[in-house]
Amino acid sequence: EVHLVESGGGLVQPGESLRLSCAASGFTVSNYAMSWVRQAPGKGLEWVSDISGGGITTYTDSVKGRFTISRDNAKNTLYLQMTSLKPEDTAVYYCAKYQRRSVWTPQQRYEYEYRGQGTQVTVST
Repeated sequence: EVHLVESGGGLVQPGESLRLSCAASGFTVSNYAMSWVRQAPGKGLEWVSDISGGGITTYTDSVKGRFTISRDNAKNTLYLQMTSLKPEDTAVYYCAKYQRRSVWTPQQRYEYEYRGQGTQVTVST
């Protein structure tokens, strides 16, 4: 059975950093594309970043240069290192698993197979 459990969220001030973790079980993270998606208050789901089974990473424009997606194959865990956080990054962050090794189109990025329960990130003074 697939499980995705996010952790690492919290309340930080603008400019600070956080690292989110997503502990996976029931499958091997390096065999599938994985992503982080987020949902801000009152808004729809937004894809943030993904990493392919081959390790290729992609980011939405608003987080490029600030966020880094990675995985630890030995721990079967996905990460999102977030730096220079802004108030507009406030959202619930979810990790997601796809059935395929890579996702290429905006539509494919929302066609995930499983999603975790989310972790809240709040950026505020």
